[in-house]
Amino acid sequence: MKNGCVQEAQNLFDKMPQRNTVTWNAMVRGYFLNGFFDKALCLFHQMPERDIFSYNTVISGLMQCGDVDRAREIFDGMMCRDVVTWNSMISGYVSNGLVEEARRVFDEMPVKNVISWNLVLGALVNSQRLDLAEDYFRNMNARDVASWTIMISGLVRTGRIAEARQLFEEMPVKDVQAWNAMLAGYVENECVDMAEMLFGQMPDRDLDSWKLLISGLVSIQHFSDATRYFMEMPTKCHKTCNLIQLGLIRKGLVKEAHAFSEKVPYNDLVSWTNMIVGYFEIGEIGNAVKLFELMPIRDTTVWNVMIFGLGENDHGEEGLKVFIRMKESGQSPDEATFTSVLTICSNLPTFDFGKQSHAHVIKSSLDLFTAVSNAMVTMYARCGNMHSALLEFSAMPFHDIISWNSVICGLAHNSSGEKAVEMFEQMRLTDVKPNHITFIGVLSACSHSGLVDEGKYYFDYMKNKCFLEPTSEHYTCIVDLLGRFGLIDEAMNFLNQMRRDGVEVPASVWGALLGACRIHKNIEVGEIVGERVLEMEPDNSGVYLILAEMYLTCGRREDAERIRARMKENGTKKQPGCSWTEVNNSSQVFLSGDRSHPEFSQICCVLDLLHCAIGIEILRSHASYTETSEALLDGC
Repeated sequence: MKNGCVQEAQNLFDKMPQRNTVTWNAMVRGYFLNGFFDKALCLFHQMPERDIFSYNTVISGLMQCGDVDRAREIFDGMMCRDVVTWNSMISGYVSNGLVEEARRVFDEMPVKNVISWNLVLGALVNSQRLDLAEDYFRNMNARDVASWTIMISGLVRTGRIAEARQLFEEMPVKDVQAWNAMLAGYVENECVDMAEMLFGQMPDRDLDSWKLLISGLVSIQHFSDATRYFMEMPTKCHKTCNLIQLGLIRKGLVKEAHAFSEKVPYNDLVSWTNMIVGYFEIGEIGNAVKLFELMPIRDTTVWNVMIFGLGENDHGEEGLKVFIRMKESGQSPDEATFTSVLTICSNLPTFDFGKQSHAHVIKSSLDLFTAVSNAMVTMYARCGNMHSALLEFSAMPFHDIISWNSVICGLAHNSSGEKAVEMFEQMRLTDVKPNHITFIGVLSACSHSGLVDEGKYYFDYMKNKCFLEPTSEHYTCIVDLLGRFGLIDEAMNFLNQMRRDGVEVPASVWGALLGACRIHKNIEVGEIVGERVLEMEPDNSGVYLILAEMYLTCGRREDAERIRARMKENGTKKQPGCSWTEVNNSSQVFLSGDRSHPEFSQICCVLDLLHCAIGIEILRSHASYTETSEALLDGC
């Protein structure tokens, strides 16, 4: 039974010519230990004779499986009980969270031992009723080391570290668990120096003692001390090694973490994965890839880390290649894999790979995971296929805030502002609460659709009803909304109010208003706003060009030349335009002024031919229009 060979034990039991109570008890206990609670109870009822151990075994077993009522029924039916019986009831009630029932049984006990007291004491400490636990502790006739340790643990959990130390000093006998409880208290309460002193005084230490001290040193970033203690550990473990390594990585000391890993022969999958994550976080993609290639064994997690890390560091296409290698290696992708893959696909100029991944997701039944479905909605929305995005959204059994944000922002960015607002109104009917991203989508939708009043309403709703503090993105949306429809003065008043309220107006918000001034040819406000942006971003080439264009439009050529000269003096250069197209499943990228494309000459020839063909077509249309006009005039 101890080795899980339940059927073999039952067969042996059935063949026994004679059975005594000990044999029956062993079978009942074995069934409980292996999770066959009904069979254990059935066997108990078949017993020809029972002793007190039989009853105690069944009570403990029933409490273990959460059947408190039947355990109480067995207990009430007992003619004779010993202290173990009572303790089994107390322990069962405690493990099932029924502390008051445990106390009631404890109070009814005719004779209590130290285990009885400790069970109630531990239950009160764990339920954060420390004052009551202290009363019980004071009333104890006899205490063992466990009694003192329970109280010390309770005191340190509530930050009463001085009282815990006083109690610790009063202990007549201390074992390693008591020392560890005090050590853990110092670490948890950030008194790591005291923990280190206590560690030095310990007569005996176990593995937990070393782990506690090292984790405390790592928590206060004393990595050299943590490493020193780790090297002194008589028995080292992977978990402690990874703890130090992870602490270094979180501090940004990735190379130091790598050096530490090279020194100790305790690297495992977790340590390799942590190192790769660390290199991705500091942008050293080459080192992350090198480590990945050196790994002797790879699990799904490390493949996922590679795909995600490459995608986050603008190497999405390399991430997709890793995904293909993952499948070829026989490793099964999981929901995290496809969430990363679909996120990468949403940032690519083509979504053919995304559609293929969608099919794979459905075949693997991973579309049941909300995170995967959210990634699919986002991918289709960013690629401009809102029909597929809405289909996927509608098919989802559950929507979280990311689901709603994806579809609302997708509709807003794909010129379906009114639908985005309608979707937000549907969201308000659910239990999902909007966040900052939700309102960026809603306000952007209002801006693109000319819903000025609605935009103002939702901005106030966000601040006063949802109690969300607006960010620069929200202010940018409102300024863009007002400016887009010629309400320049109102937008300027809005920005001035922001400054009076102590909110710093970022360059992006001023930039939105400058764009509006350009559209509506408001040179007076445009000059003020442009200078504001240049004060904050003197290298912003776009602002120089917009101001120069505005001056030229209103005939102020000298001012335009002055702005261009200022741009040149500042060393600011215009960023080249970029475009791409897809031909035969291959993306072709073009930069303004770049002649490096291998088929540049052929492309120019085709463009010239197109230009000629368009010119001829325009001439034909013009000739046809002239002939028609002359015929109409002749008819008059």
